[in-house]
Amino acid sequence: MKNELQSFIHFLSDERGLARNTLESYERDIIQYLSFLEEQGIESLTDTKKIQISSYLMHLKQLGRAAATQSRNMVSIRAFYHYLVRERRIQQDPTLYIETPKLEKRVPNVLTITEVESLLDAPNTEVPNGMRDKAMLELLYATGIRVSELIYLDVENVNLELGFVRCVGTALKERIIPLGGIAADYVASYIQIMRPRLLKHSETEQALFINHLGTRITRQGFWKIIKKYAAETQIVKEITPHTLRHSFAAHLLENGADLRSVQEMLGHADISTTQIYTQVTRSKMKEVYDRAHPRAKR
Repeated sequence: MKNELQSFIHFLSDERGLARNTLESYERDIIQYLSFLEEQGIESLTDTKKIQISSYLMHLKQLGRAAATQSRNMVSIRAFYHYLVRERRIQQDPTLYIETPKLEKRVPNVLTITEVESLLDAPNTEVPNGMRDKAMLELLYATGIRVSELIYLDVENVNLELGFVRCVGTALKERIIPLGGIAADYVASYIQIMRPRLLKHSETEQALFINHLGTRITRQGFWKIIKKYAAETQIVKEITPHTLRHSFAAHLLENGADLRSVQEMLGHADISTTQIYTQVTRSKMKEVYDRAHPRAKR
């Protein structure tokens, strides 16, 4: 079964052009699923039926996995079986008529502008790591790119003179995003002054943001960085690497940006994904109304 998995991952990489982190997610999901099948005594994918897949979803639920995790696993498993049918390695798709766990659309966790400013001002720009962190946070909030896109940026992907960032998102889809003046200034200072001090002997490293070893910073490394500054600023809201992306979108819409432009900057394939941020602006509007209108309260 592991041979089929490797063939599937090569297909997603070579023919579908999926990003590295997406491939890793698919592989991780399928490995866990195949381990479950082996524990059930299933030795071949031709022996799997709808009951095994339903049992696996129930297993995830019993483990306390969130609906989003269950749904993502089902998407991975369904894509895997679709591939096997297409390649004629199995005759029937056992995922047919299995419903994907329903996801509740939750309003994203968004920081206020004051909270964003507090977070962005936390790094000490007098030291190399601090200037790097400041540049990363400013760039994230200025562009709304995903953390996976941030860490894979190379120096050549940032045009500070014209003020834009070129990043590659899911399915290797490239997009150009404006970069504001404040963020551009900090990124420029980092590149010119502090990045050379972090490079050490890695003169050929192309990554824009690098760690203390002089190599590309990792997603886990960035997670630790943002958690550190969240703790220092004592912001009580939960802050994740995606929080600045959510805040970017909500603040743009709140200040009059049109939905289509925000969708394009975020790289959303479907505008319904972007529309979730309008719920944030509506709730903000209601707060302002209740606070400001003389006859809002009974």
